[in-house]
Amino acid sequence: MTEIAGRAPEILEFTVPADMEGIRLDKVLAEAYDGLSRSYIQKLFADGRITVNGAVTEEKKTSASAGDEVVISVPEPRRLHLEAEDIPLDIVYEDDSVIVVNKPAGMVVHPAPGSPSGTLVNALLYRYGDRLSSINGVIRPGIVHRIDKDTSGLLMVARNDLAHESLSRQLAEHSITRKYTAIVRDNIKEDEGTVEGPIGRDPKNRLRNAVVEGGKPAVTHYRVLERFGSHTLIEAVLETGRTHQIRVHMTYIRHPLLGDTLYAAQTGSITAPRQMLHAGTLGFVHPISAEYMEFTAPLPEDFRKTLEKLRRARR
Repeated sequence: MTEIAGRAPEILEFTVPADMEGIRLDKVLAEAYDGLSRSYIQKLFADGRITVNGAVTEEKKTSASAGDEVVISVPEPRRLHLEAEDIPLDIVYEDDSVIVVNKPAGMVVHPAPGSPSGTLVNALLYRYGDRLSSINGVIRPGIVHRIDKDTSGLLMVARNDLAHESLSRQLAEHSITRKYTAIVRDNIKEDEGTVEGPIGRDPKNRLRNAVVEGGKPAVTHYRVLERFGSHTLIEAVLETGRTHQIRVHMTYIRHPLLGDTLYAAQTGSITAPRQMLHAGTLGFVHPISAEYMEFTAPLPEDFRKTLEKLRRARR
């Protein structure tokens, strides 16, 4: 077991948007913050650490209303206990320098107060022990980049600091190949396109990011793979790597991801258990051999089933 000093006390503030009205607040917060589990949020309710419109509420089933001002006081934890856990991993490739893992949807990449276990890091520690890079500290051993909790697909992990520095440099230079498969709402008329818009915190909803003036530069390329009339299957290629980039950019052009309840209200007869986003292709230059390597991961079962529903509905 590894003990890690906790983060400083944190105050989270946001205004509930219209498309989140009626949703339980504990569910909204758990979906918005990967590091806060639903059970931990419910404890914050019970401890009186969540206020709505200035009033403390201890009712975890409280429903959100549009315009509500919510403040969450996340206390400073004394220690975060980080344990190695025997969690199965889908290892696509590994050597003494690099690991490529196919992360399932629903798994958080690294621990945080409120979700200290069940993460990719817990699983990596069990399998590799201290044979991971240390550049990102004890809480993120080997982690070079991350994908959202409810996004499935490929991640690269560094076994040593030399590999970590090489992979991080490639990310900064935008030379890493990162291709995603996504299902978006409505029919995209163009066969391909590019979305270019700076990304920062959404001023209307602090749970989300958005294309905003003064945000960090972000570029996403896309091409249509299949059309369903009500939805479109696309391949999205990241030129940059901002938080929620594909989700934000596709929402910006009015084609939010199917199943992405954070960025768009989900309507219609076709539903999905999560945002339909899969990191299917990952390519980079190996830190030691200097050979370009590219890996692919097949669509997971929930994604394939959703595609089957769309194809049946199209007939």
